[in-house]
Amino acid sequence: MSAGAVKAPPGASRFVVAKASDIAEGGRLLVEVGGREVGIYRLNGRFHALLNRCPHLGGPLCKGGVVSEIYAPVPGDIRHDASRLFVTCPWHNWEFDVTTGQSYWSDRGPRARLFPVGVESGEKVAEELSTGRAERVPGPYKAETVPVAVEDDYIVLSMRPTRPA
Repeated sequence: MSAGAVKAPPGASRFVVAKASDIAEGGRLLVEVGGREVGIYRLNGRFHALLNRCPHLGGPLCKGGVVSEIYAPVPGDIRHDASRLFVTCPWHNWEFDVTTGQSYWSDRGPRARLFPVGVESGEKVAEELSTGRAERVPGPYKAETVPVAVEDDYIVLSMRPTRPA
């Protein structure tokens, strides 16, 4: 398991992996949760999540590019649909629709594995974290800690007057 990865606790299925602002429009974030690497994309104002494994030959699917659809209904009539987006595997250039996982290299072949992903308010996330319905994914950095030892008991005086009850 790599640094910043999370071992999924038994029964946990929802994980807080980033702030929405961490992923710019057109951007991608790779996270590892429970031993699986997932690519989270922000495309055309929506979030999409795909397993970082190409179903064709197991390549790192989410390390490839994102392309929009270009098609020709008849020869010479080339059209572009920026609303239809595909993740392209870097190994063999297979394309997978980010909304369905469907490959258009092989309509009968396996689909890319999609995961539900969404944006929730900080208030809702805080409540889910405190009740254990969601788990945090730690970041890649860890602060240095210093061991502290207490060798005796001490009397501590507060100079704030006690208010009568």
